[in-house]
Amino acid sequence: MRDAPHILVVDDHRQIRESVTRFLERNGMRATAAKDAQEMDARLANGHFDLMVLDVMMPGEDGLSVCRRLSAERRLPIIMLTALGQEADRIVGLEIGADDYLTKPFNPRELLARIKAVLRRARSAETEAGALAGKRVRFKGFTFDTDAHEIVDTAGNSISLTTADFRLLTVLLERPRAVLSRDQLLDLTAGRAAGPLDRTIDNQISRLRRKIEPDPLRPSIIVTVRNGGYSLAADVEVIE
Repeated sequence: MRDAPHILVVDDHRQIRESVTRFLERNGMRATAAKDAQEMDARLANGHFDLMVLDVMMPGEDGLSVCRRLSAERRLPIIMLTALGQEADRIVGLEIGADDYLTKPFNPRELLARIKAVLRRARSAETEAGALAGKRVRFKGFTFDTDAHEIVDTAGNSISLTTADFRLLTVLLERPRAVLSRDQLLDLTAGRAAGPLDRTIDNQISRLRRKIEPDPLRPSIIVTVRNGGYSLAADVEVIE
């Protein structure tokens, strides 16, 4: 169990915390629980975790605030738990850095599958970056460092990337000018199929555009292809 993935489960509902941690441990993972953001911070300060399962609705600092803060500080993958009907919270969560979300009530087996899918991409630089692993590439005046998980613009300003940003950008950079459907992008970045109302990729594209597009409302780098999906409208040069 020492090498098993360590999952931090943050939820103010005691029964959910306990049932999820027990289920994960029965399925070969280590799991630690926290009832709120304060307890979560203490756990993070004293241990290493591979992924966090984070509830949106918590007393004190809520899950969205936590996700925003952690996305700026570290690259810890986050799967958010949202109540049925909280569509706005799910969209905001993805926009600020969550890697995936699950609606309550949920099947523990689905949560386990989502965790495994995110971990497959978050733990291995080779899996994340593919042919670009360990390299620096240039596109549209930006320099992308796959080891540092960051972009540097022409003025030398560093743009930090969340885990989800990094995976999505890497997939696009590996396939410049190719048209990729939403289903293809979701499969390549998260290892799962899209549901009929799944807006995960659209939200992640919007967030990435805000970081690299001169005008996110009129994108010229990551363009929308009608009835097709998205495409990186740029040449990509590997510089080292």
